[in-house]
Amino acid sequence: MFPAVMTVLAGDVGGTKTFLALGRIEAGRLTIEREARFSTGDFAALTPMVRAFLSGAAPASACFGIAAPVAGRRIKLTNREFWIDADEIASDCGIATVRLINDFAAIGYGLDALAESDLETLQAGQEQPHAPRALIGAGTGLGEAILVWQGTHYEVLSSEGGHVDFAPVNAAQIALLRFLAQADGHVSYERILSGAGLVSIFEHLCATHSPSSALRDAIEQGDPAAAISAFGLDQRDALAQAALALFVQIYGQQAGNLALTALAQGGVYIAGGIAPKIIARLKSGDFIEAFRAKGRYREWLARIPVKVVMNPKVGLLGAALAAGRGHEAH
Repeated sequence: MFPAVMTVLAGDVGGTKTFLALGRIEAGRLTIEREARFSTGDFAALTPMVRAFLSGAAPASACFGIAAPVAGRRIKLTNREFWIDADEIASDCGIATVRLINDFAAIGYGLDALAESDLETLQAGQEQPHAPRALIGAGTGLGEAILVWQGTHYEVLSSEGGHVDFAPVNAAQIALLRFLAQADGHVSYERILSGAGLVSIFEHLCATHSPSSALRDAIEQGDPAAAISAFGLDQRDALAQAALALFVQIYGQQAGNLALTALAQGGVYIAGGIAPKIIARLKSGDFIEAFRAKGRYREWLARIPVKVVMNPKVGLLGAALAAGRGHEAH
């Protein structure tokens, strides 16, 4: 249970940008009162950024979702000389409790703060109250987590399931595995289900087919994964369509694998930066067909709710809720 009313500080800390928010939790309900975006590279550490944002405000508790492995109370971002020191933030900013969690764990906590309008349903299913949930999200990498009910809320069990071995299920996927294994003997699902993974699928298909000159130009001039997605979604290039179709099929397969692993009768949630951008393709049916294609467990999987998280601030909302629970635990 939360205190009746409390003010919390939440952060979503990434290598390029950081979002901070002040929230008010009243009777367990979260309201964001003020938020700001910062360029992470403008600071050497999180503490001065927090101090500038607070401007004298005094939250009771804080939690920061961090795009890096979280071990201990002082952490450096993976790809930037930027430090997060929980104890320094606590003493410098006068915050009683400061938590650091992985950014994907923050997304998991944020599911409790979402409205139905923040979700797109791929499969309605039949949600079992308090049953385990599964969370999977492709973006820069592939995040996975399992959520279990802990009396008053779901607790996130972090996972590195994105790095398990890729298991192809048909000839096209076997050919993709062989292509990827030439460069790296270990082929994980993250090698495929990520922005870079979509580009790898496309490059594999280019060995036997040629993209249009318009797509080649778009790839050279901008973000290759975004260009492939856009041309595939708009049906402007057959090779981009094929790459996106293979990506969606494998995404559905691994989501189904995670649902079985977690016995996720509380639902499967698709997060990450890619899913909202290709939502039309995910809703076409291929994702759910691959999700269900588990032999004798097909009908069981057909009863699992599957939803896509469309709210890009879910991690910030989750950090705010985790801040409130951190205060309670303290």
